[in-house]
Amino acid sequence: MYTAEGKLNPSNLVDQYMPLVRRQALQLQVRLPASVELDDLIQAGMVGLLDAYNRFDSGQGATFSTYASQRIRGAMIDELRSRDWLPRSVRRTSRDIDRAIHKLEQENARPATEREISEELGITLEEYRKVLNDTNNGYLLPFEDTSSDESEASHVSSDVASMATPQESFFAFADRQQLASAIDNLPEREKLLLGLYYQEELNLKEIGSILGVSESRVCQLHSQAVSRLRASMVNEPA
Repeated sequence: MYTAEGKLNPSNLVDQYMPLVRRQALQLQVRLPASVELDDLIQAGMVGLLDAYNRFDSGQGATFSTYASQRIRGAMIDELRSRDWLPRSVRRTSRDIDRAIHKLEQENARPATEREISEELGITLEEYRKVLNDTNNGYLLPFEDTSSDESEASHVSSDVASMATPQESFFAFADRQQLASAIDNLPEREKLLLGLYYQEELNLKEIGSILGVSESRVCQLHSQAVSRLRASMVNEPA
């Protein structure tokens, strides 16, 4: 079952660790848009498993299971990062939202309401909420995963930041103290939502049950909260 070097025989690797790969994929999938296929995450996880097998050094102190678990999750995150989450038109609209929120909150010294933002954008409230849903798919990669040391694609530098997801490039360079202050200034419901999603690690359906709203509405509020953070942490949204 094991090689002379004490490593698990490759022929037994998949059988033994497939349940771990699937479990990791399911844990991640429930916190992502419905468009993310479980099979895609599993396939990426298998790549991570094989990479872990080739790289593992028992002399480093960690068990293979611990090391493999980290590499599997890292490979799944890399797969998510490699996708072009948002079309250019949606990215432009996302920047328009940032500008509108920045302008309104600078003028009024308080969080802008959805209706105020939609009026500033010159669209109806229903259209604004649809835009929030469209932009949210690019924001749902968990905060902690945007800087995971186990992910090969996690080291975002300034010359490639424009190729990252909007959330990743933003939080990669965010000043943590300023970010904490920006979160504290969010409307209470949006602050609670972020806490439930990023700290308690609840999925969108669970958060919707707590807030008494639909999963779609959670997506909208999440997208708006991220736009508020982006707008509040720059002097002039680009």
